[in-house]
Amino acid sequence: MISAIQGASAMGALVAALFFLKFWTQTRDRFFILFSVAFGVDGLTRALIALEQVPNEQEPLYYGARLITFGLILVAIIDKNRKWLGLPPAS
Repeated sequence: MISAIQGASAMGALVAALFFLKFWTQTRDRFFILFSVAFGVDGLTRALIALEQVPNEQEPLYYGARLITFGLILVAIIDKNRKWLGLPPAS
């Protein structure tokens, strides 16, 4: 039962990645591609956890992947709000 829930979570993350990829193809906004990559990494990590029956999700491989995921989301948000934060424009 737990594997089914983890698999559904992985599927949801991968669907979100495709959703943001669709908007990136329409707008070419860096925000959408960063979110797409972040959700793609998250979905693949969750799929690996479901398939491998990992007893401890805090192993460095999975923890590092989640760190990358949330780091990409943070970078996307900061990049999108550069003007409001008073940062110089991105190149």
